[in-house]
Amino acid sequence: TVDESELLTVPDGWKEPAFTREDNPKGLLEESSFATLFPKYREAYLKECWPLVQKALNEHYVNATLDLIEGSMTVTTTKKTFDPYAIIRARDLIKLLARSVPFEQAVRILQDDVACDIIKIGSLVRKRDTFIKRRGRLLGPKGSTLKALELLTNCYIMVQGNTVSALGPFSGLKEVRKVVLDTMKNIHPIYNIKTLMIKRELSKDPELRSQSWERFLPKFKRKNLKKRKEPKKKNTKKEYTPFPPPQPESQVDKELASGEYFLKERQKKRKRVEEIKAKQADAVKKRQEERNKAFIPPKEKPAVKTKKASTEKKIDIEALKEKVKNAKKKKLGAIPMEEVKLKMAADEKKKKKK
Repeated sequence: TVDESELLTVPDGWKEPAFTREDNPKGLLEESSFATLFPKYREAYLKECWPLVQKALNEHYVNATLDLIEGSMTVTTTKKTFDPYAIIRARDLIKLLARSVPFEQAVRILQDDVACDIIKIGSLVRKRDTFIKRRGRLLGPKGSTLKALELLTNCYIMVQGNTVSALGPFSGLKEVRKVVLDTMKNIHPIYNIKTLMIKRELSKDPELRSQSWERFLPKFKRKNLKKRKEPKKKNTKKEYTPFPPPQPESQVDKELASGEYFLKERQKKRKRVEEIKAKQADAVKKRQEERNKAFIPPKEKPAVKTKKASTEKKIDIEALKEKVKNAKKKKLGAIPMEEVKLKMAADEKKKKKK
């Protein structure tokens, strides 16, 4: 009797046997081909590394052509091609080369245990500025976030323009796609990286393989901390009154109140002209005052008379003489006279006792 869990798990180090000519001795019946366009800035690099691409594909009996005029790469099967999946790998190779993946990494796609995934992220975010910020978040400061993701998933990741190209094992590609799509949905990649680190540690324990890991994985709750923007001008509600506001006066009512309504048209015109002239006269007067301000001298501060230091101070000559005498008696660092006398007396007493 064999345990079912052992049958479901793949043994460590097991690999699927390679596809050889013995598996398909007669080759392919039809010729298959794939073509892809590449941007102008990749032309110089592709021209340089194209002999290496042809050499790598010739080992699998696949022809490759580079058309610089049209800006395209084409791969086709030959009569010697025996592996039907070789053309699919060749198609992925030219796709990766078109998406700025270096040849040293892209050629790994021809191996059996390596796959690739090109994730389109250009249409996932509406605003261009938001898209650039989230794409930069995926890269991290100096590419540290991307490097951490590469180490955890064992995949090579290349962020270029509106696409993310990943190259590695199938399990790693699945995780890379999840992280990239979550980042574009405004979920920081650090949360997914923490989860991947915990999963990596749990996979080392053989007892936990058949158990659920939900209790170990962290659960990040989304918190919406955005506050509503307060308006600059706040409209305060007036006190409610049941009576409607008074009717605004019309132009006719204003003319009746001022008596202008009963004037003739000629008189009205004269009055308007007089008002205009009065306004113009006021404006000219104000302008003239502004100009005259430049000619008004500023007020000078009154000169402050400095008081002469009074030299007539009474000096006590006797006190100065005493200070000088005391200074002459005392030597610098010498002991005062009283202390000297006390020491002399103590020495004499000691001699007498002896």
